[in-house]
Amino acid sequence: MTSKVTYLGDLRTECEHLQSNSRFITDAPVDNEGKGEAFSSTDTVATALASCMFTIMGIKARDHESNLEGAYAEVTKTMAADPRRISGIKIDFTFPETYSTKIQKVFEHSAKTCPVLYSLHPDIDLNISFKYL
Repeated sequence: MTSKVTYLGDLRTECEHLQSNSRFITDAPVDNEGKGEAFSSTDTVATALASCMFTIMGIKARDHESNLEGAYAEVTKTMAADPRRISGIKIDFTFPETYSTKIQKVFEHSAKTCPVLYSLHPDIDLNISFKYL
C-alpha cells in the first residue's frame, strides 16, 4: 500500500505516505463548496506534474554533473465544468543559471518523459515553458 487517505469532515482529507509517515491536508476549493485552506486534490495533480518533471531533470542533472538547486516552477491549473475536471496545466520553469544548449535540451526532453505526464488525460491542455537566467 502506498498511502492512506482519511476523511476529516468538512470537505478535508489527511493524506499519509506510509513509507515515510509524511502527511499533507487537502481541502475542497472555494469554487467547489470548500474553504480553500490547503491544496485541493486537483492542485496536487498539477503540482505533481511539476515535481515529477523536476525529479527526472534532477536525475539528468546529476548524470551530467549539473546543478538544479534553486530552480523553481510556477504552476497554474485551469478547471472546466460539466464534468468538472482539469482542463489545463501551465508550468513555467525558471532555472538559476544558463546551461549549455545541450544540457537545456536534455532537461526539456527529460521533463517531457515523466510518468505523471504520461498518466494525464490527453485532452488536458499543457503549456510548459523553460526560462534560463
